[in-house]
Amino acid sequence: MNAYGTEIYRQTQVTTVDKGRLIIILYEGAIKFIREAIKAQETGDIPLKASSINRALDIITELNQSLNMQEGGDIAANLRRIYKFWNDHLLKAKVSRDGQGLSDVESMMSSLAQAWQVVCQDPEAAKVTPKDPPAGVAPAPVRTL
Repeated sequence: MNAYGTEIYRQTQVTTVDKGRLIIILYEGAIKFIREAIKAQETGDIPLKASSINRALDIITELNQSLNMQEGGDIAANLRRIYKFWNDHLLKAKVSRDGQGLSDVESMMSSLAQAWQVVCQDPEAAKVTPKDPPAGVAPAPVRTL
């Protein structure tokens, strides 16, 4: 498949997926970029490390902006605190020679991504909100990464 076809396929995939799955896709993308930054740190590729962290930060910004603070209550407030924590740690990791901050965020993000997968696959949750993410999360704006 050529590059144009791949991009159209990816855009179609993102725009037709349910909201819960979209959040999981965003988490998976951020995790991929953090892992890429970890490898770049190990090989000394500082430009790639910085670029990968920037892309992960962009995704975290999207996740943060998608929170519905009026209806989300404590869940949305807690997610906002987590996203700020990740943002702060990634910014520190960007200028640090130590990859520990990257590993910490990757581990936490992987755990939360798994929790989202469980919630989105739960048949009981699907009965209540078949196309919506759990309370506290508004649809994320659709952008290509």
